[in-house]
Amino acid sequence: MSQLLRQSLAGLKVLIAFTIVLGLAYPLLITGIGKVVAPGQADGSPITVQDKVVGSSLIGQPFGGKQWFWSRPSLAGDGYDSMSSGGSNLAANSPQLATTIQLRRAQIAKANRVRPDQVPPDAVTASGSGLDPDISPAYAAIQVGRVAAARGLSPAQVRELVAEHTQGRTLGFLGEPRVNVLELNAALAAVGGR
Repeated sequence: MSQLLRQSLAGLKVLIAFTIVLGLAYPLLITGIGKVVAPGQADGSPITVQDKVVGSSLIGQPFGGKQWFWSRPSLAGDGYDSMSSGGSNLAANSPQLATTIQLRRAQIAKANRVRPDQVPPDAVTASGSGLDPDISPAYAAIQVGRVAAARGLSPAQVRELVAEHTQGRTLGFLGEPRVNVLELNAALAAVGGR
């Protein structure tokens, strides 16, 4: 047998071995460990309402109607398309971005009956991925009156739900406080109202 053939067979054996170990065994092992240690996260962090999966707490969704808390704007595909994740790539000094932000600020202020200067930045700017599931407590706070009125609930009830679904900084110092919109809207659906 020639040396080239022996080396080729040896290389093929290594390729097959690594494919089995790294392509099959390792992913199955890690998935198994994940399902034991953190089953919800291993399955994609699903949110269920009445035993039906309505989404993932890790991926933002659009919500229309005055009775729901609204997510951040999304530029991922046609909006919240996880297959087209991405931002606008417009520079901070872009006239187009400035115009878009002004229009969004006016719309959010009008819908929530607040002054435009009370609209927080995350209400008018998309995240880098376009799939951010969270909003700031400030953005949730300006939506309380609209949501409460649309659902026939008291603002205090809705504020309490927001407080219950507000997460602090990770490990006490990483990131910013945030409210997961899907989790909050799922809690609203459970409370009911109009």
